[in-house]
Amino acid sequence: MESRPSLDDPERIDAIRRRIRGTPALELWYRECYAKFAACIDRAAGDGPVLELGSGAGFLREILPEVITSDVLPYEGVDRVIDATHLPYEDGALRAIVMLNVFHHIADAGAFLSEVDRCLAPGGRLFMVDQHVGWISGPILAHAHHEPFDREARDWYFDSEGPLQSANGALTWIVFCRDRVLLEARHPRLRLARYAPHTPLRYFLAGGLKRWSLLPGWAFPMASALDRALLGLSAELGSFVDVELVRR
Repeated sequence: MESRPSLDDPERIDAIRRRIRGTPALELWYRECYAKFAACIDRAAGDGPVLELGSGAGFLREILPEVITSDVLPYEGVDRVIDATHLPYEDGALRAIVMLNVFHHIADAGAFLSEVDRCLAPGGRLFMVDQHVGWISGPILAHAHHEPFDREARDWYFDSEGPLQSANGALTWIVFCRDRVLLEARHPRLRLARYAPHTPLRYFLAGGLKRWSLLPGWAFPMASALDRALLGLSAELGSFVDVELVRR
């Protein structure tokens, strides 16, 4: 029986790229996230470079060609191979850092945030879209998702066996929601400007990176309207979240 390739095998990238670009609803969701990146970059102070972490199979370069793309794995097409906990930039060099579905894979979130603090210029910004532990997503992430999930984790650190197969699906919620007071104490120069849950259903209906999708592209506007209506009932129905940090 042929073994399945490891999640951390760089050769998987073409299949993942085809999945994203071949699923219209998923591509539209990525474009929506990239529009948020662009808006954040416009808000950021300074004139330094903008870095995307975990570029992987994404297509941000098509939307914002000036952004430096990077990943911890040597994927074909990314500008640099970078470990998020050891950023190869001088103090205050970066205008902004953006990332999509990356933070919950960083095994040492505290070390990463220290690097964000060091490398962002005053007024620079970090913007990420990641998983939120909401009323819909919590049970899915805990029981129907392949990635590790531990909302009771006491630390912002987990042992890593590889950058993609290791994760804590609750990490973004833990650091920026549950442990917000601790975040402010540990990283006082990073101001949490935004923690906004969104996307109750669309990503899951689109199938994520799986081979199936229940959401055709033509139905994406209707699914978006449904997501907005659900969020109007409660932000805790959001399954993903926008997080924006500003370097003081």
